[in-house]
Formats: sequence, structure tokens, C-alpha cells
Amino acid sequence: MASLGREATNADPAVGLQAAAALRRLAEQLELEHVRRARTLGWSWREIALRLNLTKQAVHHKYAALVDGGS
Repeated sequence: MASLGREATNADPAVGLQAAAALRRLAEQLELEHVRRARTLGWSWREIALRLNLTKQAVHHKYAALVDGGS
């Protein structure tokens, strides 16, 4: 993780862009895990969307099939 931080601030755009892509993948994985956890704990799509500053529809569209089979 520390090396990713160093790479993200590297003066070489090739290194920095690779780090940005890696950070984006990491953020997506982290978000999915927390959405899964929230749904397991009974949170509504609306509650999740509020925490992510997104619409309920956007969150449901992105995660429903991955998290609880599309419901």
C-alpha cells in the first residue's frame, strides 16, 4: 500500500497513471465488500446510496446482481 502511494505521486506520468488505475480497482473492491456487508446486515439500497452520495437506482444497478441476485 505504501508503495502504491509513492507511485501515485511519482513525477513519471506512466507510473502515476498505473497507480491511479490500481487505486481505482482497489476502491471498487472496497466499495463492493462494504455494499455486500451492508446488505447482509439488512441495509436498504437507499441507505447504501445515501452513504455513497449516489442515487438508489445507480447503486442498485451497479451492485444488485453482484450482491443479492438482482433483488
